[in-house]
This record gives sequence, C-alpha cells and structure tokens, in this order.
Amino acid sequence: MTQAVVFPGQGSQSVGMLDDFPQAIVRATLDEASDALGWDVAALIHGGPAEQLDSTRYTQPAILAASVALWRLARDGGQLEPTVMAGHSLGEYSALVAAGSLTLGDAARLVEARGRAMQEHAPEGAGMVAVLGLDDDAVRTLCDQRPEGGLYPVNFNAPGQVVVAGRSEALDWLETNGKDAGARKLQRLAMSVPSHCPLLSGAADALAPLLDAIAIAAPTIPVLHNVDAQPRDDADAVRNALRRQLCEAVRWTQTQGAMLDRGVSAVIECGPGKVLTGLAKRGMPGVPALSLGSAAGMDNLLAQTSSTS
Repeated sequence: MTQAVVFPGQGSQSVGMLDDFPQAIVRATLDEASDALGWDVAALIHGGPAEQLDSTRYTQPAILAASVALWRLARDGGQLEPTVMAGHSLGEYSALVAAGSLTLGDAARLVEARGRAMQEHAPEGAGMVAVLGLDDDAVRTLCDQRPEGGLYPVNFNAPGQVVVAGRSEALDWLETNGKDAGARKLQRLAMSVPSHCPLLSGAADALAPLLDAIAIAAPTIPVLHNVDAQPRDDADAVRNALRRQLCEAVRWTQTQGAMLDRGVSAVIECGPGKVLTGLAKRGMPGVPALSLGSAAGMDNLLAQTSSTS
C-alpha cells in the first residue's frame, strides 16, 4: 500500500474516545499533553463532562492528543508508513506533530490558544451551514448572489459537500435560497464560530505571535496544507500556512486530489471518529479508507499490513 495518513478536526470528539486503547504509549502521550497544558487531558477524554470537552478551548488539544496517541500506537507497531499526510483544519497540527515538524507540547499549547482565540474573536450570532448537492462553483455563485455579501464557502470537503460560514442573517438567506439554486439539503451546524473565513482575521492576528515564538522543523513526511493542498519544508512557510488557515478555506477536495496524484492507494484516518474516512469514500472512489478510532479499526489495519508484508 501507498498510504496517506489523515487527521480529523473539531467535531470528531466524544467522551471515552480512547477507551479501546489502554496501551502505555497512549497514556504516555496524554500525560505529555497534560504536562504542557497544566490540566488533565486523559481525565477529560475518559470522563468528560461532555460540555467541557465540546468547548473549543478544550476540544482542540484533546483531539490533537488523541490523534497523536493513535498515530504513535500504530506507527510503533509497524503499521503506518505513509508517503504523505494531511489534517482537516485542527488536524493539520496533528499531522505536523506526526511528521516531526512540531513537538506535541508546542502543538498542544498552540491549539489551546487557537481555540481560545477563535471563541474570543468570533462575531456574535455567526455560524456555519453545510450545503449538499451542489458543486464547488455553484456554491460560490450562490454565495455571491446575496446582495449584502457576507457568505464564505470555507470547507470544500468532497464533491457535493461544501460548508459555508457567515453571520446568522447571511446564513438565514442561504437556507432560504439554497434549495431554489439546486441544493439537495442545507444543514445548520452546531458551531458558533465561523471558521476559516475573514470573520476570524482577529483570531489569526492573535495567534501569530505564538506561532512566531515556537520552533518548527522541516517535516520528515510531506504534509499537505489546507490552504492550497501543497507541502512545505521551510519553517516560515509552515508558520504562514497555519496563520492563513484560520481565515482561509479548507481545500479538502483538492487535498484528496493531490493524494491521488501522488499514487496513494490507501487512506488511514488517525484519530477519533470516521469523518475523513467518509469523505475519502466520496472523494477518492476506489481507494480503501480505514479509521483507527476503534480497536476494530486498528485490528483491520494490522490484518491489511500483515497480508501485504
């Protein structure tokens, strides 16, 4: 297999999301993140409460730590040898840790600050709507048709699935007019932060000094960045991509195309949930996709790698 390993973003969390994995390497990874943050990541992941885990400030480092723990578990078992990696939104930080570009401690502190900045700088009443059944250009055209503007296509997730961010009045217009434009479904997401659009430029500015202060190494495995689906091996270029990511679109459909161009023959989702596995099945037809978020998934990966060795 020519593997691509991908890491999920916010929304994949759940209380007990690592309960299938009592291994020492998982516990050590959570302890490493806890030491960097000054609070008990493992206790929150295993016991909640869900309201705290779902708070952006806590969600982001919890998903990061869980994803890196699963990466280390599978990698050290000889089951992961990717030729390329990527992460969806927050998951880009997990990918950079896995690639040796960021330490887990630095990444944990960064994403905690990222989550806090997103909450603090998000305009009141803003959010996101998933538009299903329209291609990317049709969604852009629909958003441009609102006379007052204020609609931003921000997550190009898969063919026929685009998420749009904006203030509540703009999203109301989108929901009212989307069906007439041909959308099969419009779904308001449980998000109070309009991620990856200019409304979060203040959050990007707040995060910039922290990004400038950390050490970044060249990735040992290429990481495709959300802003343009291209890898970077220069520290300043990585910093700039992470800064831009907060207020620019996640180009996941383009990222999946770049993986196909690199000859990827299997996609492994390394983190809780199965969101990216589902997107791979839609955007990379014929390429097997597997989630490691459960013991069954890890066992399936072991069986696949054993059969090809």
